[in-house]
Amino acid sequence: DPAHIEDDRDRNWDPGVDLISYLTRFEWDMAKYPIKQPLKNISEALAKQITQIETDLKSRTAAYNNIKGNLQSLERKTVGNLLTRTLADIVNKEDFVLNSEYLITLLVVVPKNQVIEAQGILHARSLQCISSCRMIAEDTEGGLFTVTLFRKVMDDFKAKARENRFMVREFYFDEKELKCEKEEIMKLASDKKQQYGPLLRWLKVNFSEAFVAWIHVKALRVFVESVLRYGLPVNFQAMLLQPSKKSVKRLRDVLNAVFKHLDEVAAASIMDMSMDIPGLQLSNQEYYPYVYFKIDLSLLDYS
Repeated sequence: DPAHIEDDRDRNWDPGVDLISYLTRFEWDMAKYPIKQPLKNISEALAKQITQIETDLKSRTAAYNNIKGNLQSLERKTVGNLLTRTLADIVNKEDFVLNSEYLITLLVVVPKNQVIEAQGILHARSLQCISSCRMIAEDTEGGLFTVTLFRKVMDDFKAKARENRFMVREFYFDEKELKCEKEEIMKLASDKKQQYGPLLRWLKVNFSEAFVAWIHVKALRVFVESVLRYGLPVNFQAMLLQPSKKSVKRLRDVLNAVFKHLDEVAAASIMDMSMDIPGLQLSNQEYYPYVYFKIDLSLLDYS
């Protein structure tokens, strides 16, 4: 019922229920695909519809994944260790001596097992030069210290820090740059959230549209294959069968017994699976005396 399907499209429907319901109650959509027009036109209309959905999907997902990828790239910088991660959410302007001709503030990463004694060691290296030494952050691998000293002894201090397995992190405090980094993460997070809802709604609607088109293609293939195999006038009945896994073999045996007179070669090949049918490209398991097309609904099993 097209009206019913349209209603389903407008509400937050459960595809695990409604698509199966649509399939079991399938009727050809005369409004979208008038049967009085040539089969080629119907096929082209279905192909055009699916192509448009695919084009829109690529465009929308590309835009969303671009934002998502950029956000993840920035977020990854916030989860590394103190040697590699961004410091935008750690350091403050008050931690640094800025715009001084004689003094400079360095960031020193100290291994975890030396954090407790780090202040004493840092002061001892150049006691007359250091005016302050303070730990501003700590993680499972170590601590991050600010060390303020005279610019003229900076190189000497770095060398002594390396001797003690301390790492001086190259960092220049730029308030505008750090602010921009924070704002960029917030903006990308907001953009991702804003795009997710509309994208999800679009996917639900167009998944339904694609599924409907797919089932019409299946119906079209059943008709065409039946005419090609059994000729005119058209005299066949299409059916939808959904056996349990345990009853599949039994159903095949019954169908083969009922319809084997339609195609003796196919029926015989089922009895002898080792038999080759010259010129037949399909595997024996997929070719039967009757026209058969599989509809795999496992695509509905998602969270």
